[in-house]
Amino acid sequence: MVNKKSTYAVFENSGKELHFEIIAIPELNEGEILVRNIYCTLCRSDLNTFIGKRTEKAPTILGHEIIGRIEAFGPNAPQTDMRGHELKIGDHLTWAIYASNPSSYYSLKGLPQKGVDLFKYGHEQITMTSNLHGGLSEYTILRRYTPIISINKKVPNPVAALINCSVATVSGAIRLAGNLDGKTVLVNGTGMLGIITCAMVKKNGVKNIIAADSMRARAEKARDFGADYVLTAGESETMKRDLLAVAPGDSQRIDVVFEFSGTPESMESTLKMLDIGGIAIWIGATFPQRDIVLNGEYLIRKLLTIKGLHNYNDQDLLHAVNFIEQYHNTFDFNSLVYDRFSLNEINEAFRYGLGENPFRVGINLIDKR
Repeated sequence: MVNKKSTYAVFENSGKELHFEIIAIPELNEGEILVRNIYCTLCRSDLNTFIGKRTEKAPTILGHEIIGRIEAFGPNAPQTDMRGHELKIGDHLTWAIYASNPSSYYSLKGLPQKGVDLFKYGHEQITMTSNLHGGLSEYTILRRYTPIISINKKVPNPVAALINCSVATVSGAIRLAGNLDGKTVLVNGTGMLGIITCAMVKKNGVKNIIAADSMRARAEKARDFGADYVLTAGESETMKRDLLAVAPGDSQRIDVVFEFSGTPESMESTLKMLDIGGIAIWIGATFPQRDIVLNGEYLIRKLLTIKGLHNYNDQDLLHAVNFIEQYHNTFDFNSLVYDRFSLNEINEAFRYGLGENPFRVGINLIDKR
């Protein structure tokens, strides 16, 4: 990588603006691929890190919802992607949030996101020997064992960037929920993940989709992505009463809850919304909080199942890419990304995301097409 350099934004600690540094791009190691970053969206976890609601190893390069194009291959780097497609210079790529040894214990159990020697993009500390591993940078070095997929260039950049966090995480949640044919689901928390869930389960044969959020306007937005009924999130008895007023008969029998708000109160409340034999998928609680209050007898007598998800596996990523390539024109995901900022405006982008609370703030890292 002689004479090639990369500018990147450095996060040091909450309450302090990001600053820029420039580094000479090192020679690629075994199995690595150099990617020119194209577009990055600010995930809610990025915003929470920025304000100190969650803690990351620092200094770091934030940003993990990202796409890029191949610039160079290191020695023995992959020549095909997860779909068996040949990889070429200039291809647009998405990649998993992680790299981990596929032969490790947890990888073999189908949990590569918890594998030995786990490396997470947008979450690693900058060191003398490890850099260019986050989205708020001109370049990323994809490490060995990173699941990668080339994507159709017809997918708009802001939508493609959502794949390797939001869409792939939702794919994992739906996998955990199992067969959804003919079922009624409650999507609690209609931020980006909740909105995507409505769209994905709509194409998975569900009978009814109920969307709930403490912000009514966000819940109403879910109608554009497949929601049949809309509720204001709150106490379970209030939500049950409101559901009774809008949904007929069996539509009130909720089989699956996808809980994205991450608040203990919502996890406890929506658990009580489930019908006998129901399944709760908890995804949003990725920040410090109080313990959940559960009643064992209630869970047992109602035959309930609770499953937690943190990140996703390689097959979830594959499903996410296939979904977006097929349905990016069916659902207007592009409208959910506030596409106004460049890398040198990153602090303004964070302030906008925190102050205006859009579904996503987008960062153009290269010339628009």
